Amino acid sequence: MGALSGIRVLDLSRVLAGPWCGQILADLGAEVVKIERPGSGDDTRGWGPPWMLDEQGRSSGEAAYYQSANRGKYSVAVDLSTSEGQQLVRALAASSDVLIENYKAGSLARYGLDYASLAELNPRLVYCSITGFGQTGPRAEEPGYDFIIQGMAGLMSITGERDDLPGGGPQKAGVAVADLMTGLYSTIAIQAALINREKTGRGQHCDMALFDVQLATLANQTMNYLVSDKVPGRYGNAHANIVPYQVFRAADRDFIIACGNDSQFVALCAAIGLPELAQDARFVRNAERVRHREELTAILAGHFLAASADEWVSRIHAVKVPVGAINNIAQALAEPQTQARDMLVPLDHPLNPEFAMVGSPIKLSGSPVQYQRPPPLLGQDTDAVLGQRLGLDEAELERLKKQGVIEQFLRK
Repeated sequence: MGALSGIRVLDLSRVLAGPWCGQILADLGAEVVKIERPGSGDDTRGWGPPWMLDEQGRSSGEAAYYQSANRGKYSVAVDLSTSEGQQLVRALAASSDVLIENYKAGSLARYGLDYASLAELNPRLVYCSITGFGQTGPRAEEPGYDFIIQGMAGLMSITGERDDLPGGGPQKAGVAVADLMTGLYSTIAIQAALINREKTGRGQHCDMALFDVQLATLANQTMNYLVSDKVPGRYGNAHANIVPYQVFRAADRDFIIACGNDSQFVALCAAIGLPELAQDARFVRNAERVRHREELTAILAGHFLAASADEWVSRIHAVKVPVGAINNIAQALAEPQTQARDMLVPLDHPLNPEFAMVGSPIKLSGSPVQYQRPPPLLGQDTDAVLGQRLGLDEAELERLKKQGVIEQFLRK
């Protein structure tokens, strides 16, 4: 039994933030039915290459991007532009606990699939809307894309190298962090609403915005501004408030030191053969090291060129100061820690029995995450879900298919 076993989720979302939320709920045991457009499905199905390979090693036409965010779901292909398609989704919502959607604010009202309409049908429904800017405010009707949000909400202004250094300028993160963080916050909101429903008997509307989430997750950087009135800048791989806390170049490659306090700095200096630095008045306290960042960094940078990264990592690790190499993704997946934590999960995909995914980081002792299903093919479960949940017989299903209201996947 998963932690959320018995919870039914209707996932009308696409791309990343909403699907990421739905995948987390599925990992935790919820039954997640993904509603997709017949013919094309979730936009990310076509966001390749790379494509998942089939069992013969050929391109399957299933984009890796889609696979990353849709594990554990059932796919039902329904045309929401038709009145009968809308009626089917309303009927599914009537027996669901949660609905996730990321349509433009207000647009589902014309289908009778907005919160107000469905709450009348199912007062216990927890309805989660995920948009770029939320349901209110001057930008509520604007579409929201992760890249734009990273820029508008300030993340790119503090990400990247300083303007006065080579390669300086704003940078987006290497993954869609605004989308992913919004998926995580939406999961928290949904679970909080489900717990509250146990007290009140009623669901509620979760209004989640990428812009809000990105602002909130600037964390100490926004607080730095609020207490100092000084706009934070970019520090590249350095830390705004801690020194030394950055990337250094060794004789062969780069490595990271994250020296979090004064006692760690003393240990670091001894380990690398520069104990006198810990006695230097400019560097004794972190506040002084921040003020004299350039001088200290220059000394350390020159010193670290004398040996390999592995040697420095070994010496610093021995004194329990946080330190590590910079892995590429292949190296990260090959780390023994990855294997020990079961973070690579094999799933028997209908197109490739050797399919594998990165697993959930959630580790629960009593109701552990279970991986019941690989990401579904488009419309793979249309007949099963509509037959079991709504009682539609074969004749009715065939009629709806002929009219283009639904679609059932047929493997070639």
